[in-house]
Amino acid sequence: MQNQLDQLKSMTKVVADTGDIEAIRRYQPVDATTNPSLILKAAELPAYKALFDEAIAYGQRSSMDKTGKTERVRNACDWLTVGIGKEIQQVVPGYVSTEVDARLSFDTDASIHKARQLLDLYKQQGADSSRVLIKVASTWEGIRAAEVLEQEGIRCNLTLLFSFAQAQACAEAGAYLISPFVGRILDWYKKAEGRDFSASEDPGVLSVSRIYNYYKKHGYKTVVMGASFRNTGEIIELAGCDCLTIGPDLLNQLEASQTPLSQKLFGDDPRCNEEKVILDEAAFRWAMNEDAMATEKLAEGIRNFSADQVKLEKLLFNSL
Repeated sequence: MQNQLDQLKSMTKVVADTGDIEAIRRYQPVDATTNPSLILKAAELPAYKALFDEAIAYGQRSSMDKTGKTERVRNACDWLTVGIGKEIQQVVPGYVSTEVDARLSFDTDASIHKARQLLDLYKQQGADSSRVLIKVASTWEGIRAAEVLEQEGIRCNLTLLFSFAQAQACAEAGAYLISPFVGRILDWYKKAEGRDFSASEDPGVLSVSRIYNYYKKHGYKTVVMGASFRNTGEIIELAGCDCLTIGPDLLNQLEASQTPLSQKLFGDDPRCNEEKVILDEAAFRWAMNEDAMATEKLAEGIRNFSADQVKLEKLLFNSL
């Protein structure tokens, strides 16, 4: 009998949600995702000490102006982030997702510029820039940035996605991949309703299932990658989804279980009868306004990623 992780891999692409190179080697995912929080954790691992030192040296070289320390720190952050992504590329055959600074989430032009910078750094480090997904928050501005980048051949991962409206807009923009955050949706509803949910009624699971079926019904090529899981029950209920990005603890639990796992999503659900809707900016913003959960979790996610970015910069600042 195969363990649940191997069973899942037979029906869904499994992606490692970590920057820990040893964990990635152990679980052998196809792709890997990173974000500012994971990069911050990875930066403190002994395995990345040499990369940390390289980032410091790069930051020092990037601007000799003694008044430009802020710029040097940000350059060092980008170098470290890309360096970790390059290391991960050595142990996964597919994509590595690298995130644009969350503080740029409401600036389309700055997000585009940062994405190009990150890919240039991948090339400078001798990495395969064609196996990089640029992660951008699923704000209206982030979605517009992704639309431009996709037209340039730069594939994007639209993250911090909590609402159906965000998913609709991302698909119409031609985003390569979206990352709906299953567990954070559950967190909000547990707090709002003061109760637990079974896996089959989990609001995050239902949200991803709805998006997946809508995309398949209307022929969108955008990949659906469930993210931010709180338990293996959520993962099991989404077996068959295009991709699932899973942290090491839950990967371990799946590997340790021999319980049979059945496919839940197939892409041809006859219950999906939703018509295609194309949202303009006003309709998108109104739909977000009407969705308290999505509005609150998107803002919270951006703040949290921004806070961890600042912590990483402070870590580097003290060494520059």
